[in-house]
Parts: sequence; C-alpha cells; structure tokens
Amino acid sequence: MASLFLVHGGLWDSMDAEHFWRTPGIVAGLESHGITVLTPDRPRFPNGWDQEVDELGALLPSEPVTVVGASNGCTVAARLALAYPEVVERLVLAWPATGGDTLVDIRTQTGLLDRGASATVVKGLLGAETLRGVKDSELASLRFPVAVLPSVPENPSHQRKTVDALLTLIPGSRELPGCPEPPTPDFPPHRDDFVATLASFVN
Repeated sequence: MASLFLVHGGLWDSMDAEHFWRTPGIVAGLESHGITVLTPDRPRFPNGWDQEVDELGALLPSEPVTVVGASNGCTVAARLALAYPEVVERLVLAWPATGGDTLVDIRTQTGLLDRGASATVVKGLLGAETLRGVKDSELASLRFPVAVLPSVPENPSHQRKTVDALLTLIPGSRELPGCPEPPTPDFPPHRDDFVATLASFVN
C-alpha cells in the first residue's frame, strides 16, 4: 500500500496538519484511494530548518514513502528527501513558497518578528536561493521522481517563477496540475482533482 507523508505549510504561526490537510478533506480523500496518510505537525516556533528536519525525520516510517511539502513545508520536505534518501522515494513540492524575493521577504520578516522570532532565527529561516533553506545545488542532486504543483492563480507568496526554477533545477521533475492552496476559501472546489493528482503520482 502506498504511503504519503504530508508536510503542511505555515511559518511561525498557528497552522497545523489538522487545519491544512484534514479539515479540507484531503486526508479522507487520499485514504479513500487506499493510501496510508501520515500528517505530522511541524514545530510551531522552530529555531531553524534543522530543528524541523530533525523532529519530522524521527517520524518518517521505515518503509518507502512519498513526501509532500506544502508552501514553506516544501523546504522541510526537500531537506527530508536529502537527509533520508533510503526512505523518501518520491517528492511533491506543492505551492512552493517563493524565496529570495525582496518584497516577499520584507513582509515575511515583519510578520516573524511581530510573532516573536529573533533576528537570528528570521535570517536563518528566510535565507534562500530558489527555496528557503535549501541550496540550488542540493535540489539539483535529487535523483528520484519529483513533481512540482503550482499555485493557480499565482500570488506574491507562491509565484510562478519559483515553480519554473524548480522544474529547471531538478533533473526529470515534472509539473502537476495546479490549484489554490488549502486552507484558503478557493481550495474546496479543487479538492477532488488535487487528491486524484496526488493519488496518481504516488501510485
């Protein structure tokens, strides 16, 4: 039976797996396809990406799994794939958060500082080439099936240029049909198509 390990979005905020994956009906939809779904909560106030990878890496199953990262969770998903190549057999980068964009970073930095993150933590979290917290050379080293799912329509935090850059960087990667990201109000009409897309990729 195929397994999915879903890494939700958010960054130093109240977002969790329940709100991102379960409430919108994504988990139930995937399970209806016979897929085993794991939905760990990311650390709410991490001191850096290493903490996230360490904590979620300890929750990976021993059997091969497809990891799906959402928004800022794409950083964690990509780093899990790099750190645990013996377990992660496929990777989906869904609605990847745009890194290295001055205007986006200024807005994000303000929000992080307002929520209590230190300047050192903010600098570490926002440091980016294409994805925050992952070097382009590391992404280019991935050698298993990788798919990128864009935000449609794009928005300042999830820009099309990030999707195009990832597809160029990662050998053999392919684009999946895009949609708005959960848990936004625009997502529900796209839920079934999104679930079917993931089910097709993992199988």
